[in-house]
Amino acid sequence: MDRANPAAHAATQATTGPADGLPQPARNRAMLVIILGITMAVLDGSIVNLALPGIARELNASAAQAIWVVNAYQIATLVMLLPLASLGERLGYRRVYLVGMALFTVSSVGAMLADSLGTLIFARAVQGLGAAGIMSINAALVRLTYPRAQLGRGLAINSMVVALAAVAGPSVAAGILSLAPWQWLFALNLPLGAFTLWLGWRALPFNPPSAVAPPRPAALDVALNVLMFTLIFVGGERLVASGSAGRGVTSPEAWGVLAAGVAVGGVYLRRQWHLAAPLFPVDLLRIPVFALSMGASVGAFCAQTLAYLALPFLLLDGLGRSPLEAGLLITAWPVAIVLTAPLAGRLIGRYADGLLGAIGMAVFACGLLLLAALSANPSPIDMVWRMALCGAGFALFQSPNNHTIVTSAPLHRSGAASGMLGTARLTGQTLGAVMLAGIFSLWSSHDGQAEMVALVCSAAFAALAAVSSALRLRTSH
Repeated sequence: MDRANPAAHAATQATTGPADGLPQPARNRAMLVIILGITMAVLDGSIVNLALPGIARELNASAAQAIWVVNAYQIATLVMLLPLASLGERLGYRRVYLVGMALFTVSSVGAMLADSLGTLIFARAVQGLGAAGIMSINAALVRLTYPRAQLGRGLAINSMVVALAAVAGPSVAAGILSLAPWQWLFALNLPLGAFTLWLGWRALPFNPPSAVAPPRPAALDVALNVLMFTLIFVGGERLVASGSAGRGVTSPEAWGVLAAGVAVGGVYLRRQWHLAAPLFPVDLLRIPVFALSMGASVGAFCAQTLAYLALPFLLLDGLGRSPLEAGLLITAWPVAIVLTAPLAGRLIGRYADGLLGAIGMAVFACGLLLLAALSANPSPIDMVWRMALCGAGFALFQSPNNHTIVTSAPLHRSGAASGMLGTARLTGQTLGAVMLAGIFSLWSSHDGQAEMVALVCSAAFAALAAVSSALRLRTSH
């Protein structure tokens, strides 16, 4: 039997039990599909930011209205990560991925052809729903693709791609917009999406057979999940807008929306608490190493977002660098991620994930503090090696941390663990953006003071993530 054929491989699993990953070359083909999908899904979360002024002018919209081109995508992705992860556990990760990729690709056509802001926002919301299908089961597919002994390597590649795509949006957008109008930001998805669908149908693995079918989540729980994350995201976005407009972060409306989100969350989690396979995986959060890893992930992404959003202001306004110089200097950060991620993958299994994560976040925190301590007129080298230290530390943390999150969950709950990876990332990024808005409303951003405060706060979150990682060394699965 040709095990490289997905259908034949599924038939073997049905009779002999779950295989330990895919054989070569099927493994490489499946990983290529996973990489392409997660790159497009994460990249599209930020690739439109640079084009928003042009989109607003062309579609006769205000800046406040145009921001919903980004928000619609992010909200649709965030609210559907856990429901689609649960669906993947019942219907198969492969099916959810392929339907998500098809929806993402088709909606990109709608975004490209949109002739009004409302149409574009709707297309972006549908695109976000497709992205949720891709992201929600991303790590679960990696777990099925790689043998247990090599899973760390697969997760390291996946983590590197996610980290790069998360910070590459503005650079990719700048390159496209320098040659073509904003519609081409979405046109790029069409050939890539079609190729990924074609290859994914042939290469992605099937779920292993399960003795017990996962229960179907209640419609009310899905609705509460959507409402909780929507209210929290919208409240956070309004706090960011309030702080950016110089009104501080004391908006009663924004805090009211946030409070409503927390209240809905309390009802939602109470309903989930005693379920065997809850939609919001409180069962996994009862596993100490899983909970600590999730806390570390939220803290790390909050720290990264705080720093990465503050750095352009520091370089452009505080240090007087040109946009080209600032872009080149910041590039040292993702370059360090690319160079460090393979090393992190090789270290997984040789050393405890908690130790690697703690060291990575400690290095990240040191890099952030060193950036905050820059002199008034630093040389490019002074800035580059500090940026590289931050990128290297984050890469050393992320792969081992993701490895713990994925492997500490039972195999039949891989979808829930995978959905929580994306949830932690988006939650941390939202928290970081809200905090930066608050900092900018309290300190001046013209003399670099606000940026320095942001970097110190970012280092504090990185230190907390390091402590959370280190605590795993004393905790068993």
